[in-house]
Amino acid sequence: MGQYNGMMQTLNVALGDRAYPIHIGSGLIQQAELILPHLQRKQVAIVTNTTVAPLYLERLAKPLREAGVGVIEIILPDGEAYKNSETLNTIYDALLQNRCERSTTLIALGGGVIGDLTGYAAATYLRGVPFIQIPTTLLSQVDSSVGGKTGINHPLGKNMIGAFYQPKLVLADINTLQTLPKRELSAGVAEVIKYGLIRDVDFFDWLETNIHGLMGLDEAIVSYAIYRSCKNKAEVVAVDEHEAGERALLNLGHTFGHAIENAMGYGVWLHGEAVAAGTMLAADLSHRMGWLNDAEVKRMHALLTASSLPLKAPNLGVKKYLDLMQSDKKVADGKIRLVLQQGIGKAVITSDYDADKLKQTLESIS
Repeated sequence: MGQYNGMMQTLNVALGDRAYPIHIGSGLIQQAELILPHLQRKQVAIVTNTTVAPLYLERLAKPLREAGVGVIEIILPDGEAYKNSETLNTIYDALLQNRCERSTTLIALGGGVIGDLTGYAAATYLRGVPFIQIPTTLLSQVDSSVGGKTGINHPLGKNMIGAFYQPKLVLADINTLQTLPKRELSAGVAEVIKYGLIRDVDFFDWLETNIHGLMGLDEAIVSYAIYRSCKNKAEVVAVDEHEAGERALLNLGHTFGHAIENAMGYGVWLHGEAVAAGTMLAADLSHRMGWLNDAEVKRMHALLTASSLPLKAPNLGVKKYLDLMQSDKKVADGKIRLVLQQGIGKAVITSDYDADKLKQTLESIS
């Protein structure tokens, strides 16, 4: 894996002729030379939001303009509540008004919402234009910016409308985490821990030792955590880009978590917070199935607690949970497919669990 020495690290997402690099390091936003080779023509549209724009937009735009690139700026409102068709249309309006062509590259500068919206706009504007991800939150650096899932929410479900559409480049600048609210940092750590739980027990062990350094934004620890998370995700995406099999493991805690997000109103619980609470519900069911022992559940609980994540799911009632989980994308033949644990570092996708035990898990939320 190599030790972090303050230098940029690069990973490759192996998708044949659509392969692309992920660069991880400090101060990457200002380095136009990392972006220029990936532009078809010297025009970009940077999509960002009202929170990120004052902090980082100029740092990205100025070096590009100095390199002769035409820059269009599209600033959207901030929040999960705006990940919808109306906001998507705001992007289309700006692209059309500026007569953007198929060779214009969209750049997503922000967290998961900006990445998902921009990626979906890129997939659909003129039936597909290139785009680049510059994720500014930990959650988007380790998860949503990698792997090409794009989309918007619908009142009836999260991420129900979207496309698989890969970026040309991902730039993860760890300096942007300095301005990230602690709550958003914790939400990102939930997704980091997920990789340890589903397929990388050594990483889980490492996180138990280094969680305080990660929460304290120790540069070497943060860089390694992002690198290892992206490596895990890139490996999964390379073998299952369209989520026919193994990629669904990345949804650990998500089927429960999406139900929480939807019921509480998008944005009330952050995605990573809902995933953390959902992960503990999945652990509870796995334990009831005899797949996880007491010690393993305790280790999971301790690591998520050390990340300042809320682990107590809201009590929506069994019926409400089951209704919302039935409308999740992971349903196959009417049966809710869940990602459950058969030990730390070993997750399975299954609809072969005891439905009564699932009800007991949901009834245990008080």
